[in-house]
Amino acid sequence: MSAVGRSLPQTSTRVVDNRGVPTPSGTPETAPESRWAPRVVLADDDVLLREGLASLLDRSGFDVVGQAGDEAGLLALVRSAQPELAIIDIRMPPAHATEGLRAARVIREELPGTAIIVLSAHVEVEEAMELLAGGERTGYLLKSRVTDVAEVIETVERITAGASVVDPSLVLSPREREVLALMAGGASNAGIAGRIFVTEGTVEKHVRSILARLDLPESETEHRRVLAVLRYLEAR
Repeated sequence: MSAVGRSLPQTSTRVVDNRGVPTPSGTPETAPESRWAPRVVLADDDVLLREGLASLLDRSGFDVVGQAGDEAGLLALVRSAQPELAIIDIRMPPAHATEGLRAARVIREELPGTAIIVLSAHVEVEEAMELLAGGERTGYLLKSRVTDVAEVIETVERITAGASVVDPSLVLSPREREVLALMAGGASNAGIAGRIFVTEGTVEKHVRSILARLDLPESETEHRRVLAVLRYLEAR
């Protein structure tokens, strides 16, 4: 007789899963696979910003294995923990000059597999270009970006995976930065044209390029020109 459609007696079995907890089931249960958590070291003398970033990374699946407030502490941590990523403030004690950038150079030389993100309160083009010239797994972000949670996590994930990321504000040409500065001063396109001795049409092209480079798409609810000016002021 065919077994199809035949009622079989029901039996109950008890299967012990791999955690040792008995569970009534017809099939064995296995523990969920744990997601690999990239290890991160943070260095910034701003304790509030550092703790906030550590909490954000922890909630997003990263393992923050250490924090430091100066160059010496950062290098000691990185040499000990050998993390997948180091996030570093470009200016730290004692001189608040470019201690973070100097530490980044040391890390890149001693541990080339460690990804590096440098944070800065201001646009510092030369320092950023020097860092990015070091190859892949590097990033340069303005601290004003840290408030955008989704963007920060996406950037961290991309750099940890091998990409290089630069803050959009750094890719503006000198002329575009000049136009943006005049926009921040309240000048209209016609006013800017008169100041830099170009046609108003040329200014309009610069403004469109600025908005595109800063990733400010057209919106019915937000004024892109104002947002561009705010980005400029945050980066100063």
